[in-house]
Amino acid sequence: MEQGEPTPDDENTPRIPSPRAAGDDLTGGERGGSGTFVPGPREGNRFTPPEPAPQASMDAAPHSVPEPEPQAVPEPEATVSEAPAADPPSHTVLKSLLGAWALAACSAEETDAVEAHLTECAPCADEALRLRDAVGLLHAERSLDLDPMLRSRVLENCLGRRPARIPVPAWAAPYDAETARLDALLNDFGDAEWHAPVRLKWFEQERRATRRTTVAGVIGHLMAVDALVATALGLDEPVPLDPEAAAAGPTARTEALWRAGQYPLTRTVREPWREQSHTLIRTVSFAGRGVAELAVPYGEFALPLQDAMLDRAFECWIHAGDIAEAVDYPYDPPSGAHLHRMIDLAARVLPTTLAGRRRAGLAAPARGLVTAGSPGRSLRLEIEGVGGGDWHIPLDSPAAVASPEHEVAHVALDGVEFCKLAAGHVQPEDAAVGQLGDREAIRDVLFAAASLSRL
Repeated sequence: MEQGEPTPDDENTPRIPSPRAAGDDLTGGERGGSGTFVPGPREGNRFTPPEPAPQASMDAAPHSVPEPEPQAVPEPEATVSEAPAADPPSHTVLKSLLGAWALAACSAEETDAVEAHLTECAPCADEALRLRDAVGLLHAERSLDLDPMLRSRVLENCLGRRPARIPVPAWAAPYDAETARLDALLNDFGDAEWHAPVRLKWFEQERRATRRTTVAGVIGHLMAVDALVATALGLDEPVPLDPEAAAAGPTARTEALWRAGQYPLTRTVREPWREQSHTLIRTVSFAGRGVAELAVPYGEFALPLQDAMLDRAFECWIHAGDIAEAVDYPYDPPSGAHLHRMIDLAARVLPTTLAGRRRAGLAAPARGLVTAGSPGRSLRLEIEGVGGGDWHIPLDSPAAVASPEHEVAHVALDGVEFCKLAAGHVQPEDAAVGQLGDREAIRDVLFAAASLSRL
């Protein structure tokens, strides 16, 4: 090397490689071999200078190769004067973001990019629509209306933790629940809804009877008949009535109230009805067990207070359904336990009603004389569904004892269907009934059930 000999081409000889041009800077012709192509870096330690050998002695004259002076590496000529703008995400990337976009989990930039892409790519737009529909299925739609049983569950939970000092009697609980449900239905009514036409329906003699009124008129009717229970407990009438009408039955009281009040009644009737129902609940709760058998006169007949409260709960539910139907609003039946109590009341009253229809010539005569307390012909009333059960109805005398051994007929109905029949909302001929046995006895019982209804 000192004499100018050429440097041997040795792998361990350190050298500085020439600058490598970027692969993107080469044209197609240069890639084909027409231009100078700069090779890539060699693998391993091909261009790594070796470690200097250790000196044997400080006095020895090293015969080492002098390190080359650093030379300035020329910068490659740039083919583009400035860096290009970032390209938008590819179709594959945007398609992979569709799931996150449907779940609203994308960032703002990703959302903008995806939505811009959806306006240009029909397949991705279809896929995004399907994903958005699938996300909707993950969250079941819920009604904005409160569950009608929410109040009962909350009260039951609270009373389970801390029982009420003065509880509501079990026989008054259905009335408490049904008046609360009706009050919740009326809460959002405007003036137009209070004057919506309502057609009251019941069964009279052998045909259906109807009466047209308004929502306010129905609440006035409930208030007038509830006053029968209120006066039996010593409470005041909500609206002063003529003494003769006040002593009459539910229909005469209702007609008197409609004549005495502002007709048609307005939404102002809600407050006195609401206050009266609350007063009834408080009064029977504080009165205790002693008032359960107190007689409540209904004009031609009387009911014990505990049965009268069930009767009022039943009518409140039926007329609340009439109101809901008038304003095109869904309304659920009572809870199973309360519905069972209402059906039981109707089943216990059926023998007396059947005997009354027989005296009026509207039912077939008894097949035989049965002394009080003796077994006689029976009909098995099977109520299916929520609140259902089995009841045996004596056919020949209200005082007879019904028993399975003397069963001559079997009737099966749904619980809500039977209640609508007892309310006069379903004709006996149209009731969905399963029948087996004595057809005459079945017809008499079905018509007696419909005769339980009234205005």
